[in-house]
Amino acid sequence: MDFIDRVLTCVDCGNEFVFTAGEQLFFHEKHFTNTPKRCKECKARRSNAARVRSETRTRCAQCGEETTVPFRPTQGRPVLCRSCFQKAAGAKR
Repeated sequence: MDFIDRVLTCVDCGNEFVFTAGEQLFFHEKHFTNTPKRCKECKARRSNAARVRSETRTRCAQCGEETTVPFRPTQGRPVLCRSCFQKAAGAKR
């Protein structure tokens, strides 16, 4: 099967980018069925944004001290600060 370079349009920025014959061969060998939708710059920007964790300020359910956690707490589940969490984890061992 012969592959030739194809010009595609990025869904995020609207710029054109080249889907090279080599990339197409790679996609074919890996049995990927969809063509890329984003240019390399938008793809990199998107993956960097996914790595950024959001911090949520809350109060520890045990000691009442204000703390930040790397997730959004759900109602009905206690949130512990780092020291209380480590104490609880140590007690389980």
